[in-house]
Amino acid sequence: MAELEILRQVKHRNLINIITSCTSIDSRGNDFHALVFKFMPNYSLDKWLHPGADEQWHKLSLVQLLNIAVHVADALDYLHYNSQPSIIHCDLKPSNIILGSDWTAYVADFGISKLVGESMDRYMSNSWNSVGIRGTIGYVAPEYGEGGQVSAAGDSYSFGITLLEMFTGRAPTDDMFTKGLSLHLFAEMAFPDKISEIIDPTLLQPFDNDACLDTALARITSAIRVGISCSKKAPLERMSMKNAAVELHRTRDSVLEEYFV
Repeated sequence: MAELEILRQVKHRNLINIITSCTSIDSRGNDFHALVFKFMPNYSLDKWLHPGADEQWHKLSLVQLLNIAVHVADALDYLHYNSQPSIIHCDLKPSNIILGSDWTAYVADFGISKLVGESMDRYMSNSWNSVGIRGTIGYVAPEYGEGGQVSAAGDSYSFGITLLEMFTGRAPTDDMFTKGLSLHLFAEMAFPDKISEIIDPTLLQPFDNDACLDTALARITSAIRVGISCSKKAPLERMSMKNAAVELHRTRDSVLEEYFV
């Protein structure tokens, strides 16, 4: 019911669109509840970033990743600044980014989202008060684990980590991130001169000359800069989703102009 209430109030080209809901009894006589969405044949982003050992999935291209980044940033920008009331997603991560047949990205799973600026106690008091840390380990903003208030800056953090994961190919829960090292620090320490050492090497494979390689690396560096800015530890230091969307549009558009015009 919490997710239905959220989805009822939003409409954006990069937000998952609910078709209907279903309440019934399953074969064992238990209550069955479901939300029905349009089928998305390309699954979720995490399937493409981290395919299983027995899955022969191709790596996403630089343009595909930048398009996905732009779509997600636009969706969060809408939720934070153009939705009435504003909405904090609270659980952005690659598995909650769904890909359509044309590779359009949709933000999904609003089960623990919070509406800001309007009393929702009658709908959602149980759904968010029962959650200790809102979000998923690795993506959840550090202040949430310390009892901090839910805010748009929390979504910025989750987006920043997701963006870094997209371009480095490493999840924030990777085994290498121990003893104080995190995905954010991993990227920050390499920025900007050693970015080529930390990015997913398959992103540069299509570029067959030094000029194209340097240009592509510069655009990847721009995207990683946004990821680092969004995922800073202090909420007030993080880039807003509005500014992140502007920066990523600029980066994506420059790639399209340079390689496809």
